[in-house]
Amino acid sequence: MLMMAAFTILSISVLAQQTNKTTMQNAKYICPMHADVTGDKPGKCTKCGMDLTKSKKEKMKMETMKMYSCPMHPEVTSNKPGTCSKCGMDLTKSKKEHMNMDHNNAYTCPMHADVTSDKPGKCSKCSMDLTKSNKEKMKMETVKMYSCPMHADVTSDKPGTCSKCGMDLKKAKGKTD
Repeated sequence: MLMMAAFTILSISVLAQQTNKTTMQNAKYICPMHADVTGDKPGKCTKCGMDLTKSKKEKMKMETMKMYSCPMHPEVTSNKPGTCSKCGMDLTKSKKEHMNMDHNNAYTCPMHADVTSDKPGKCSKCSMDLTKSNKEKMKMETVKMYSCPMHADVTSDKPGTCSKCGMDLKKAKGKTD
C-alpha cells in the first residue's frame, strides 16, 4: 500500500512537471517575472500586472521568419508589407531581408528600396530606371574594366560597344593594365 502511494505521488509529480514543460514550450507570451504565467496572445501578468513578452522560442521563430517590422514598434512584425496595427506606419524590411534582397537582386530603385529586380528595368512605383544595388556596384568595381558612359549597367571585361546605344565602352576609372 505504501509503495502504491509513493508511486502515485511520483507519477503525479512527473506528470505535473511534464505538463508545465509542455505549456512553457507552447507559450507564445510569458511574464518576465513569473515564468509560470503564460499566454497565447499579448496581455498582462495575473500576478504582477506586467506586460507579457514573447517567449524565447517565439522570439527566435519571429527573428528567422519576419521580413517586415514597424520602425516604432519592433514587436509588430509581418511576413509581407503592410502597416503597423498600433500606429499605422508602413512596415519596413528587416536588416536580414535587406541583406537577402541585395544578394538576390542586382537592381533597385533609388527612390523605393523595396522595388528590386535581377535585371535592369523601370520602377513599378515611379518609373525611374533601376540602378545597381550597392553590393552589385562593389562587385562590379572589382570585376569590370569597360562600361558605357550613357548606360552604367552595360559592362564588359573587354573593349566593345554598348548593346543599348552602340557607343564605345570606356575603360572604368581606376583600372589599369
